[in-house]
Amino acid sequence: MATAFSSDGEAALRRELCPAPPPPRGDLDGFYEMGRAAAFVREGGFRKVALQFPDELLADAVAVASRMEAATGAEVYVLGDTTYGSCCVDEVAAEHAGAEAVLHYGPACLSPCRKLPVLHVFGKQPVDIRCCAEAFRELYPDRASRVVVLSDVVYAHAMGELEQQLAPEYPNVVFSRVVCGDPPGPALPGDVRQFGRQFPVEAPGGLQDCAMFYVGAEGLALTSFMLTWNRCPFSSFDPATNCGRRETFNVNRALMRRLYLVERARDAQVVGILVGTLGVAGYLTVLQHLRELLRWAGKRSYTLAVGKPNPAKLANFLEVDIFVLVACAQNSLLDSSDFYRPVVTPYELELACNPAREWTGNYLTDFRDLLPGACAHVELPAAPHASEAVPDVSLITGDMRTLHFCNPPAPQLHPSTTLACRDQTRALAEISPAASFLESRSWRGLEQQLGQTPVSKAVQGRRGIAIAYEDEGRKQP
Repeated sequence: MATAFSSDGEAALRRELCPAPPPPRGDLDGFYEMGRAAAFVREGGFRKVALQFPDELLADAVAVASRMEAATGAEVYVLGDTTYGSCCVDEVAAEHAGAEAVLHYGPACLSPCRKLPVLHVFGKQPVDIRCCAEAFRELYPDRASRVVVLSDVVYAHAMGELEQQLAPEYPNVVFSRVVCGDPPGPALPGDVRQFGRQFPVEAPGGLQDCAMFYVGAEGLALTSFMLTWNRCPFSSFDPATNCGRRETFNVNRALMRRLYLVERARDAQVVGILVGTLGVAGYLTVLQHLRELLRWAGKRSYTLAVGKPNPAKLANFLEVDIFVLVACAQNSLLDSSDFYRPVVTPYELELACNPAREWTGNYLTDFRDLLPGACAHVELPAAPHASEAVPDVSLITGDMRTLHFCNPPAPQLHPSTTLACRDQTRALAEISPAASFLESRSWRGLEQQLGQTPVSKAVQGRRGIAIAYEDEGRKQP
């Protein structure tokens, strides 16, 4: 863990950047669906378009951009360094370039965007359908099995061919359909719409009577599926290795870890709200919802925008007891085992702070499900009277928790400050919780020492980088 918080940076400075070998794909026009993308730009009348590539596809960015400009006449910008996860549409970077639309290439979480029109081009990654069908038959020898077939978006183009091979043999197999954005109209009875997938469920007991077969490599998408639909047995087929397997990921153990983090959130007094996305629709609403939830529970909160969170960044906020990450469904399940403080999801924070929300066994990774009007929204109850409060004991420390529930107050001019007596005259002064914590620290930063440091003229300093200054090895005069 020590290396996670500090390093000399030598490895990063001396690392050579070599172009990665191109992935196994054929013609660029077919892989990137140039015809469909060009038609999207022309029909929308867009004059400036942003192309967003993940790191593994950046090698083709110049070729794709030049072809798009030639085919559409639009001004094209390439977004190669997203602030947050590459699966989300980086609307902020696109707006910096004045783009009117975004073409998002590669894997995507399919979270709905707020402003700009978006076309998702997943890239048609190759998959051996014959091997995939054989793996499915070995994993499900019973032809009456009820199975829902899911896939990574980069293999969605091949699911029609797989359905043609399996449908005659397996009458109860259902293939999910990739849906970009929120589909119009309400869902039909028995339909499941989640994670950008849509499929009907006809089993008598609902989705829990079905098994799940996932086509794709192990990753965040599969983990999110398994936690959300944790009552369904999962199997998978990896097109990179042509191997199928029953997933041995211990969902119950993972849920125990997440429920432990819920208990940590109950013990926390100061919570840092990490902004992990600026493009997913509803992120501002959920930020306000979390602030109100924490204030109702008597906890202080800070909103932090640090880009991609890592241990070194979050270790700067020592006063924070726990962090909650507002991100897309795939990136919200952050493994915080190497972090100085745990990182939880908005749903886990709700379990910790909202006594009206009970654990039902269904895990939610999409923060939009928690908002008012959504399927899983739960209103905050009225604050109990002091005589009606139920004693609460921490399962981690064994100490009695102090309850500070309060009803929603009138809007405050400055919610992050409090009033305190400043001197003997009983004058009132505003103090910040962060300032109070700073006063209690033994080291508060560099002292200014105004009037004590002699004034001197500016002199030329050392030149070069920290590990190899130009005068390194020479004796200083």
